[in-house]
Amino acid sequence: MRKTLVVIGVGLIGGSAAKSFRKAFAVGHIIGVGRGQENLGQALDSGLIDEVSTDAEAAVGSADWVLVATPVGQIPAVFEAIAHSLPDDAIILDAGSTKQDVIAAGRKHLGKHFSRFVPGHPVAGAEISGCQGARAELFSGKPVILTPHEGLQDKALEEAKDFWQSCGAVVTLMDAQIHDRIFAAVSHLPHALSYALVDMLAGRPDSELLFSYAASGFRDFTRIAASSPEMWRDICLANRGELMQVLAEYRDRLNEMLTWLTEEDTASLLKMFSHARSARNRWGQDRQ
Repeated sequence: MRKTLVVIGVGLIGGSAAKSFRKAFAVGHIIGVGRGQENLGQALDSGLIDEVSTDAEAAVGSADWVLVATPVGQIPAVFEAIAHSLPDDAIILDAGSTKQDVIAAGRKHLGKHFSRFVPGHPVAGAEISGCQGARAELFSGKPVILTPHEGLQDKALEEAKDFWQSCGAVVTLMDAQIHDRIFAAVSHLPHALSYALVDMLAGRPDSELLFSYAASGFRDFTRIAASSPEMWRDICLANRGELMQVLAEYRDRLNEMLTWLTEEDTASLLKMFSHARSARNRWGQDRQ
């Protein structure tokens, strides 16, 4: 049984994984690595982790598992920092929302340890950042997508499956490029649009009046704009090729709507709204 888990980035995802993995595997020691002393102190005081470190390179020296749960923009530097200190049998995981860039970073920086790096994306979370929202059941019944790369050890992949399944996750395998294309459309685009809408309205002279009348529709659409700005900046830049493409498609649809409104084209508006409602209802029923 593996005994030491090092979590680099003890936020919602990293903290929840630590809590869940301890519960499932009874690990002997969890080391939390991060920049925020207050957050790490809270994680230590709550028993989420057993030891605090601000030095990732030193922390991984005794690791059996390493989970990198930082914003994706920080992952290359983390890999570079830990590569020379990793034990030969350590399994390295990540929890990034983009995968092609993370795999490229692992290939560049992890050296011989790249064969034991299993890229993953837990499709779970909330707007809460930091360890305060960590909970062992966060991944229960939720997808975790693993994106194996050429050269990955079969044993490492199987152990990574066990890791995430022990957290209650439903593990699937997917090509990294397909992953990034899918999540550009169904995750990265909605977040970008939500941030853009709130920022646009907040910049208007009458923003206070607008927000005072905003109701459930605005709340539902903009809920995700309360997420970590740093994290979503990094995600958008890391997956910018796929995101730019789907943004362009969305822009084209908005331009169509402008034309229909200008021409008072009721039939086209009704057709689009009806088609969208049917698709949304089918998706909602499938998730029940």
